[in-house]
Amino acid sequence: MHTIAWWPTVLTVVVATVTDIRSRRIPNWLVVPFLLAGISVSVWLHGWQGLGQSFEGIGLGAVIYGFLSFLGGMGMGDVKLMAAIGAWIGPLSPDRGWIGPLEHVGVVLILTALAGGIMAICWAVYAGFLGTMLRGTGSLLFGFARRGLRPHPELVLSNPQSRKMPYAPAIAIGTLLSFLAG
Repeated sequence: MHTIAWWPTVLTVVVATVTDIRSRRIPNWLVVPFLLAGISVSVWLHGWQGLGQSFEGIGLGAVIYGFLSFLGGMGMGDVKLMAAIGAWIGPLSPDRGWIGPLEHVGVVLILTALAGGIMAICWAVYAGFLGTMLRGTGSLLFGFARRGLRPHPELVLSNPQSRKMPYAPAIAIGTLLSFLAG
């Protein structure tokens, strides 16, 4: 699946990165066909088992990023992009045969989080708001006792005063690194 998934994934994450940087949006016309193609290729190569693995990859990406979107820190385009990537990369690893999406999509999620964290820190240092970012991160991490599972009132994408970093580049880096690592 890696060989088949490489070029469609590279093309999709590059276009998603460019559109996210330019307009802060990841368009459905890009993500939906990519997701459907991932399911189709999985079914074509592995039948019903491929369908199940593809849906597990979709589910893992959508649940984790969906939770972040629910909390206001992630856009729905990012959620859909990660779900579509899960449709493609959940089924196979070239050296170990059939693996579950938790292993492969999990690697993508971890590498994406690391890339996003490094990007955010570099951006904050460059733009001069590292202290503000660290205080906001602390408030997000340790404020759940007061807020519960509700979005932070100030640190959400819908707040026009909040700084917003396009996340498709981090998703692209994490995904492409997972291919190289796999």
